[in-house]
Amino acid sequence: MNVVSLFSGAGGLDLGFIMAGHEIIWANDVFADAVETYRRNIGNHIVCEDIFLIDASAVPDCDIIIGGFPCQGFSVANTKRCEGDSRNVLYKQLIRIIEAKKPSFFVAENVKGILSLGNGRVAQMILDDFTKMGYKVQAKLLNAADYGVPQTRQRVFFVGVRNGTNFVYEFPKPTHSPDGGDGLKKWVGVQDALKILPDPDQPNDIPNHVYSNYKLRFNGYLGHRTIDPNKPAPTVTARGDDRGGVVVLHHPNNKRRMSCRELATVQGFPIRFEFCGNRSSVYRQIGNAVPPLLASAVARSFNAYGEK
Repeated sequence: MNVVSLFSGAGGLDLGFIMAGHEIIWANDVFADAVETYRRNIGNHIVCEDIFLIDASAVPDCDIIIGGFPCQGFSVANTKRCEGDSRNVLYKQLIRIIEAKKPSFFVAENVKGILSLGNGRVAQMILDDFTKMGYKVQAKLLNAADYGVPQTRQRVFFVGVRNGTNFVYEFPKPTHSPDGGDGLKKWVGVQDALKILPDPDQPNDIPNHVYSNYKLRFNGYLGHRTIDPNKPAPTVTARGDDRGGVVVLHHPNNKRRMSCRELATVQGFPIRFEFCGNRSSVYRQIGNAVPPLLASAVARSFNAYGEK
């Protein structure tokens, strides 16, 4: 099916839909480095512009609208988050475009923290807003590790099916579990995921395989935790847009930080997916992305509609 992507960033969500067999026909983001990354790896159909300035008539008709709308106001990593955070209203722009284009489906992704913000009032407000547009809406918290991503990244997916559409969306069933029980594969450990990469301190031609020399600290806080090499990595985190800070996980040897490429591998990006911009920008793009494998699992559930 034809897909329009909003708040696309470097393209993790889009890449997952492409992996599932869908076609992205138009995309938008305001972060110039992420847009250049997208163009280099996915296509020239992305527009670098503030979503507030884009007229809905400029967006092509489509079957699905997807969007990982900016989450910094909702994230549990943001200790100052509140219902009134100005960044929280960006999802209204997603609603504006959905209401104008009336696609058969939409997928909106956000952080786990959105469920608890305002004691659940924010999530309910979002569900109500989507429902008022004429959609049957479901929301579910998914763990990327349950779908083969070497990272325990939990994200909420809101999926809408337009009223009158003969289709019931079913969230994908896990393919992996912590211990590999019930016929599922075992969660992928971060050490296993990274073994395909050479030592970044040795000569290599792997794109973005450079790391921050920031001195390691081990105090239990975000970005300063010991990594268990046999388990999926903790959540890869970026704090915001090009003005936000960057939090980089330790390498599983716990002697340095992960390189940009290693962090991208933990997110599930292909090894030749090349990110543009300086090192901090690349770390940020990776941290803000949706893991393509998780996105692909969500996207494949729509394929049953195309097979009707």
